[in-house]
Amino acid sequence: MKITLFTSNKNRHNYLINLLSEVSKELFVVQECDTILSVPGHYQASPIMKKYFENVINAQYQLFGNSYVNNKKKNIKILPMILGDLNQCSINLLSDFLKSDVYVVFGSSYIKGELVDFLIKQKAINIHAGVSPYYRGSACNFWALYDGNPHLVGSTIHLLSKGLDTGPMLYHAMSNLKTNPFEYTMSTIKSAFHSIAERIKDNSIFKINPVTQDKIKEIRYSKKNEFNEDIVKEYFKKKINLNNKKFDNSLLKEPFFLSS
Repeated sequence: MKITLFTSNKNRHNYLINLLSEVSKELFVVQECDTILSVPGHYQASPIMKKYFENVINAQYQLFGNSYVNNKKKNIKILPMILGDLNQCSINLLSDFLKSDVYVVFGSSYIKGELVDFLIKQKAINIHAGVSPYYRGSACNFWALYDGNPHLVGSTIHLLSKGLDTGPMLYHAMSNLKTNPFEYTMSTIKSAFHSIAERIKDNSIFKINPVTQDKIKEIRYSKKNEFNEDIVKEYFKKKINLNNKKFDNSLLKEPFFLSS
């Protein structure tokens, strides 16, 4: 089986590359490269933001270690580019990476134009770091904890669409690893990775009936500019209880739980 992955270059993205290489005959990776420094460039590098992203990086290390792409594996082919360049690329430029059986999107820039049209026709699978339809947009799991909804921290595996995180849902990936808020949210990403690799390997992902998202159930549609220094200060002041609400499977679609 040939798989094409659209992703980025942090440890968690490299972990996914290695994982998918184990279940594919050939893995084609379009990798957008962003900063690996503590605070992403579009956020103010204040002490409180540094504290927040240092916690994120530490949680990423605890869950994914120092993940580097295994360059010794001959079945991995990577097309690296600067973050934001993807939508400037023509289909012809990407043609060697668009001949796969399965297409997966995680951590890429927002895909537009003829590329998204192509991927929708191919029934590309998107990993959304948030539990749709309740939380859509940016930093969804942060906002779920901010709102006091730890039971709605997770990932949504859905079919790619032109709208942001709006595609028909295949299932949710959740976690029982609740050591602290940062590792908890990061572990739901790992849950998504392992579940999608397992379900591609045994072909079960292709047998799941997609379900249209119910927009009425949306709790928050978050934007990048709403995640700011003042909000992060409030977040750290909150006494976040990861167990104040139990999982309700009736709110989820065919949930996969990571427990170790």
